[in-house]
Amino acid sequence: MWNDFTEYIIKHYSISPLIVEIGVGTFLKVAFDLKQHPKVNIIMTDIKPYHDQIILDDIRQPDLKIYKDAGLIYSIRPPEELHPYLENLSNITGADLIIKPLSTDFINTQKKMDLINYKKAVFYKRSFK
Repeated sequence: MWNDFTEYIIKHYSISPLIVEIGVGTFLKVAFDLKQHPKVNIIMTDIKPYHDQIILDDIRQPDLKIYKDAGLIYSIRPPEELHPYLENLSNITGADLIIKPLSTDFINTQKKMDLINYKKAVFYKRSFK
């Protein structure tokens, strides 16, 4: 499933100037797999970075300089209370938004997000294109 999720992002966003994963935590598989692709420029952020490649940022009060060139912002299993902050950042930057929730979570956003089923990956997406 994670390979399918990564494949979707590469297929649709490899020409994007920047991809940002928010709240990367300790699950680095997707971001590191994306980093292996020669056309992908990715930044990882978290409120408690545990790795030197993760930038400290609080999505509730984001440092907009980090996201200014983003074509895609995504988050894997973010808590529902952070969904509005992800949506707000996407609105400010004009970047597409992908939320990959836990299977038991609801999407907590103002605007409708499209449910995407890509092979074995299931996630929600809002596109500005």
